[in-house]
Amino acid sequence: MKLDKESASALVKLVIFLVITGMATLLLALLLSNGNFGKRYEYKAEFSDVTGVTKGDDVRIAGVAVGSVQKIEVLNRNRAIVTFGVDANTPLTENTNVQIRFRNLVGQRYFSLSQGSDGAKSTLKPGSTIPESRTKGALDLNVLFTGFKPVFQALSPKDTNKLAYELIQTVQGEGGNVKTLLASTSSLTNTLAGRDQLIGDVITNLSQVLDTVGSRDKELTDTIDTLQQFVSGLKNDRQAILGSVDSISGLAVETADFLQQGRPALTEDVRQLDRLTANLSTKKNLKVLSDTIQILPIKMNKLGNAASYGSEFNFFLCSVNGNIVIPPIPGLPGFEKQQTVKLGGKKGIPVSTAPRCDTGGN
Repeated sequence: MKLDKESASALVKLVIFLVITGMATLLLALLLSNGNFGKRYEYKAEFSDVTGVTKGDDVRIAGVAVGSVQKIEVLNRNRAIVTFGVDANTPLTENTNVQIRFRNLVGQRYFSLSQGSDGAKSTLKPGSTIPESRTKGALDLNVLFTGFKPVFQALSPKDTNKLAYELIQTVQGEGGNVKTLLASTSSLTNTLAGRDQLIGDVITNLSQVLDTVGSRDKELTDTIDTLQQFVSGLKNDRQAILGSVDSISGLAVETADFLQQGRPALTEDVRQLDRLTANLSTKKNLKVLSDTIQILPIKMNKLGNAASYGSEFNFFLCSVNGNIVIPPIPGLPGFEKQQTVKLGGKKGIPVSTAPRCDTGGN
């Protein structure tokens, strides 16, 4: 049968389409079944429970697929032997741990390989069996979800799916930790149950406190009203308060300037006071001061007795004159040298205008 030109062209296109489709289908099948064109080594692992594990499930190291499950066998009716392949360029060590984890919400599993905490050992030979002591099954989600059943009933389907997904992401491969958490929760519940009397007393006392607070409703209301008035007053006077703060700030600045300017004089006064104290504290001067203090009351008593008879003592102040000596003050302009200030000049400062103060009188 001879085909015309158009039929031959259509047949060629059909063959090309079938070849490309077949190759794409084959490639997709290899990807879905974890197919690998490279060489793989087979290993075995012993589990007490491999529920949900099927042929073709991933074998991963640090989340990267390096092989797949090839065969599942039953051992002594209570154990399972799983045969899996690993890429030849990914050698395993004798302390390799195998853990079954959840891959998604549908229930698919995958094998997670990790190195033991006891450090690297020699390379595991192909065909070797990893003992049950280094394997761990997946958490039973049926038991977990049954415990959350009351919560799921109160949630919408969308929220339920989201919560279930988060639970799987949180607890996958963490069965031991979840068991520990449940045990701790049980212990806490038992402890609370044993403190039932104490909790009851606390609630009773709290009820009494609330009753007391409720009986003082008027006083509490008055206190709140007073506090509100106080806060309102502060709000109304905020400008005055802010102004006072500004004035206080200015006063602080002026005081600081004043102290800065007077610091040399104060320093000199303290230095001179120290010299005076040193002079007064000598043994000789202390004896003079002590004798003077002891004799002064006797002299004052005698002077008082003498002045009480007649007019032996007549004092009348008409004018005052004298000199004030200002010691040198280093650092203070105009006072670097000693200065003498005369008071009243020759005639003095007049204190009284009584006739007896007249210079021409007696």
